[in-house]
Amino acid sequence: MAATIQVNKTKVKQPPLDIHTLGDRVLRQPAKRVAKVDDELRVLVKEMLQTMYSADGIGLAAPQVAINKQLIVVDVDPENAAAPPLVLVNPKILRVSKELAVGQEGCLSIPGVFLDVVRPAAIEVSFKDENGRPQKIQAADLLARCILHEMDHLTGVLFVDRVDNSLALNQELKKNGFFAKDVQPVKS
Repeated sequence: MAATIQVNKTKVKQPPLDIHTLGDRVLRQPAKRVAKVDDELRVLVKEMLQTMYSADGIGLAAPQVAINKQLIVVDVDPENAAAPPLVLVNPKILRVSKELAVGQEGCLSIPGVFLDVVRPAAIEVSFKDENGRPQKIQAADLLARCILHEMDHLTGVLFVDRVDNSLALNQELKKNGFFAKDVQPVKS
């Protein structure tokens, strides 16, 4: 189930892809389903992983690098070279727990901003792996949060759209050079 694509979990001087930031229209486009999993997609996965590790991230969605595809990469254990990342192609939530959890989130597309977000504590998700094989996993805690966060990107939703504390949100955005007008609140 874990990714078979091997990438060194180290920073590269020139990450292969540019991460777009809050305010960029590309982040608000709904992503298209991946029609076929092929070598071209696996190259993209590798580049996304290199870009994510270079930015000290634990998740990255294709729309963040201006690629309009339902593709996310996740690695909640980036310090552990032996723990392979997860590659989720066309991910779909099958179930969410009734139990909710509050956790601090950040986003490579909104650097410096970290705020509390309420999400389901556990999920079940189906997807295709980087070899095109159907997979299903149950995830909880940080992994569930990370998958949900990245899947939001596939529908043009950013974590700041889910922040309930608007005072803290506006302060954090302003402090980091972002604008509240770029937030599109979502009621969970």
